[in-house]
Amino acid sequence: MTHNISTATGICGLIGDPVEHSISPAIHNAAFKKSGLDYIYLPFRVTSENLTGAVTALRILDLRGLNVTIPHKVAVMPLLDEIDAVAKNIGAVNTIVNDSGHLTGYNTDAAGFLKSLVAKDIDPSGKKAVILGAGGVARAISFALAGQKTEIKILSRSGSLEPAEKLAANLSQHFKSKISAAELSKLNLKQALKQADILINATSVGMSPDTYNTLVPRELLKPGMVVYDVVYNPQKTRLLEDAKNAGAVVIGGLDMLIWQGALAFELWTGIKAPLDTMTNKAVQLLNKSA
Repeated sequence: MTHNISTATGICGLIGDPVEHSISPAIHNAAFKKSGLDYIYLPFRVTSENLTGAVTALRILDLRGLNVTIPHKVAVMPLLDEIDAVAKNIGAVNTIVNDSGHLTGYNTDAAGFLKSLVAKDIDPSGKKAVILGAGGVARAISFALAGQKTEIKILSRSGSLEPAEKLAANLSQHFKSKISAAELSKLNLKQALKQADILINATSVGMSPDTYNTLVPRELLKPGMVVYDVVYNPQKTRLLEDAKNAGAVVIGGLDMLIWQGALAFELWTGIKAPLDTMTNKAVQLLNKSA
C-alpha cells in the first residue's frame, strides 16, 4: 500500500503488550484508504512501566488517537484529561481521542457489542443472559446488556469470585436489571443455561492455538438460544460449532472487533466507518493465518 505521508498525515495507533498479533492496523489502514483519508494506524508495544511515557508522547507528537488493549485499559484512565461516562462506568478505556492535547478516553466495546446484536436483529431487552468470565470484555458486555434491562448471570472461572461479585454489585447500583454472580461450575452452568436466552463466552477459551477447547458441554446448548463468542481467531470456535449444530443462533467475535473498531474510527475521523471494507480485510487476514 503506497501512502504519501506528510506533516498533515493523522497518526492513530494501538498500545498494548503484546501487539504483534493484532489485526487492527490492517483493518484501520484499509478503512482509511477506502475513505480517502490521510491517516495511518501503527501498532506500538508499550510495557506497563512505559505507559505514562506513551501517553505523554501521544500529546507531544500530536497523534490523533490510540486504541488501548491489554494490559492498559484500566491503568491508562488516570493519565487522561477526561473519561466518557460509559467508559467511567465500565472502568476501562479502549479508545483515546486527542483534541489539541486534550485527551478523552472512551470505551467502544460496549456499544460495539450492542451494535453487533442489532445488526443480527437480536433485541436483548428483558432477556436472560449468561456471561462466562468477569474480565474487561465481560465488564463492557455486562454494562451494555444491563442498560438494555437484560437479566444477567456472570459465571467466573477464576479462583476468586470477588471480581464477578464486585461487577454484579457495581452493575446493580447503576441499573434495575437482576444481576448475579456465581462460580463457573458444571452445576451452575447447567442451571443458568436452562433459562438462558443468550450465552456469551467473554473468556479466551477456544482461542487459537487452543481451538479444541470449550467451557460449555454441547448438551447444554439448545435451539433458538443466541450463542456469542468474543474469540475471533478462529472465526468458528468449538463453542460456535457445537451451538450451530444444536440449532442456536451464533455470533463470532469478529463482529464485535469490527464494530468497536468502527466506532473508534468514527471518534477519530468524524466520518462513518466503511464496515464492509473492515470486515473483508479482517476475514482475509484470519483466513490467511488459519
